[in-house]
Amino acid sequence: MKFHLWMPNLFGFKGGIQVYSAFFLQALQNLYPQAQYDVFLKHDVQATSDIPYLPQTRFHFTGAAAIKIRTLIFSTQIISTSLQERPDLIITTHLNFTVAAHWLKRLTGIPYWTVAHGIEAWDIKNATIKTALQHADKILAVSGYTRDRLLQEQNLDPNKVSILPNTFNPHRFKRAPKPIYLLKKYHLKPEQPILLTVSRLAAAERYKGYDQILKALPQIRQLIPDVHYIIVGKGNDRARIEQLIARLGLQDRVTLAGFVHDQQICDYYNLCDVFAMPSKREGFGIVYLEALACGKPVLGGNQDGAIDALCHGELGALVNPDNLSEIINAIVKIIHYAYPNSLMYQPEALRQKVIDTFGFDRFQQTLASHLDQHFPAMKRS
Repeated sequence: MKFHLWMPNLFGFKGGIQVYSAFFLQALQNLYPQAQYDVFLKHDVQATSDIPYLPQTRFHFTGAAAIKIRTLIFSTQIISTSLQERPDLIITTHLNFTVAAHWLKRLTGIPYWTVAHGIEAWDIKNATIKTALQHADKILAVSGYTRDRLLQEQNLDPNKVSILPNTFNPHRFKRAPKPIYLLKKYHLKPEQPILLTVSRLAAAERYKGYDQILKALPQIRQLIPDVHYIIVGKGNDRARIEQLIARLGLQDRVTLAGFVHDQQICDYYNLCDVFAMPSKREGFGIVYLEALACGKPVLGGNQDGAIDALCHGELGALVNPDNLSEIINAIVKIIHYAYPNSLMYQPEALRQKVIDTFGFDRFQQTLASHLDQHFPAMKRS
């Protein structure tokens, strides 16, 4: 068995697609440990030890190439190697790579799968990508929301579009008391209600909803005077956010924590009382799972993939991200233990539910079922 995997990157930037790609590679190699793997990484320059992979994995990097010619070099590499190797299956974890996969399939018959995450899969205008999706052997959507949008907007066979939700590492995200070092660092009291958002602070990602939490905070403070809001993340939107905080007079009630290392992020989840990210263009939202695994009440938007991550409200609060009153009401009720979802106040049960629903074992089982359909005669280890 030969698998070729085409991914944006694995070892550098840790965005949602990169985290998903790493779990995908791990699950696939657990299922087929004897297979041959060629993994092509457009933006990485080398492998690191923070992601598990089989020793026979062959990585191909184009991240050292100048950005202007990187796409050309990456395309040449994936096409030429596939023509030589003739893999049994090509899997891409970004829709943009399907164009090359479609060209190869027309030329050689090599089947290909792709993964649809979020905004890159919605309202697609590029005709070559649309055609490539129509000829894909399988499209794995990370949420029912993304799958539904694909089917509504593209002329796709519903039987080809399946769901493989995001997953997380439950060993990394566990319940713990509020970390004393963070309470001291931010001059907070253990009993103080703390809201948290984890998001890149990029102008293109304002849809995450941190603006809405900031705008809601003055009214939340009237009912919960000592509430504090922490935003973890860095990006080019920080200066504008600082201006908004000053305009709202929230300098003493908001902390922009900036970049936080992966090893510390669990501490921030455990620091908070509510994880709040009322987004409206999220493909799924791994951060919701991570917060839930720490037993925290979670608030998300009701207009995107957060619907799937929070199991249509079973695991958390879903609100209209454009309705400030709804956001305020939900946050205040959650902090006052008055929200009508008792599971949110049962941290161990909440943690177990998210593990059972979205843990890595479930992710691997779901992937195995999709692969068994594609390779019905293939014996897995």
